[in-house]
Amino acid sequence: MSKPKILVTGGVGFIGSHTVVELYNAGYEPVIIDNLNNSEAFILDRITQITGQKPVFFKGDVCERADLQALLEQHSDIAGVIHFAAYKAVGESVQHPLKYYHNNVSGLVVLLQELQAKGINNLVFSSSCTVYGQPEINPVTENSPVQKAESPYGNTKQICEEILTDTVKVSDTKAIALRYFNPIGAHDSALIGELPLGVPNNLVPFITQTAIGKREKLTIFGSDYNTVDGTCVRDYLHVVDLAIAHVRAIERLLNNESTDKLEIFNLGTGKGSSVKEVVDTFVAETGVNFNFVYGPRRDGDVEQVYADTTKANNVLGWKTQRDLKNMLVTAWEWEKSLSKK
Repeated sequence: MSKPKILVTGGVGFIGSHTVVELYNAGYEPVIIDNLNNSEAFILDRITQITGQKPVFFKGDVCERADLQALLEQHSDIAGVIHFAAYKAVGESVQHPLKYYHNNVSGLVVLLQELQAKGINNLVFSSSCTVYGQPEINPVTENSPVQKAESPYGNTKQICEEILTDTVKVSDTKAIALRYFNPIGAHDSALIGELPLGVPNNLVPFITQTAIGKREKLTIFGSDYNTVDGTCVRDYLHVVDLAIAHVRAIERLLNNESTDKLEIFNLGTGKGSSVKEVVDTFVAETGVNFNFVYGPRRDGDVEQVYADTTKANNVLGWKTQRDLKNMLVTAWEWEKSLSKK
């Protein structure tokens, strides 16, 4: 007997598509809504190749109430929601703040209103380590202070967590906010992976696109930070590990295991890696050299942040399984498969 239906907003995107695969692997029936503004429809066929299941797909926008209402009328037996649909580029958010506030904040509000109208009470929210801003102490725990956001993107995640905090107090909604650090890598099949449209905002796709010849050079933003080699430090985790955490979180809600109406978990490896270390590891593991230069610091970037994952390990029952080498090798295999396409 199949497990319940789970609505995945933004389910054709990078993390969403991997989570859809892991939901199938765990016996769930995912239903995807995605407006395809920042994703490609062919990924749906790739999910089918990996899982042997053709995903239920609804082209729509979570900011559009009518789209959600139509989907929830067709699928009245949805048991929970994993909410990815949001813009996510720090640099772009600095340049286009209203775009981010409208999409990320309004999208959550409309989604919550429509879920409440249908009595759907289980929500896993895609949050971010950006809510910590530039932390005073690393690694950060879930109780570390939420600092003033360094970017409108980070601020939308803070606002959305506040919306959830207020909503669960006065409704039947139960939520888990997953504050994840820096997802990279790709599925072992090389059929799905990170697929930035236009110039990548994230480090690893820029590395792989430069290594394969799509980009002339990689610019490392900032070489004078107070870190091991002067470049920013982040906690990189494999996207498949991250996807499995979302399945574990929705199971926790469905099984009434939560101890609070809103639970928060950091998702990372617990280890920081510098940008230069990522570049060096990529070259060492793939044998592919590429051009990179150092540039000025970028607005909105924090110096270093990495996770204390004790709570996720002990309470959520989740821990990363893959190391930086595996993350970069799978990302490279995905880039090579894209070039063949």
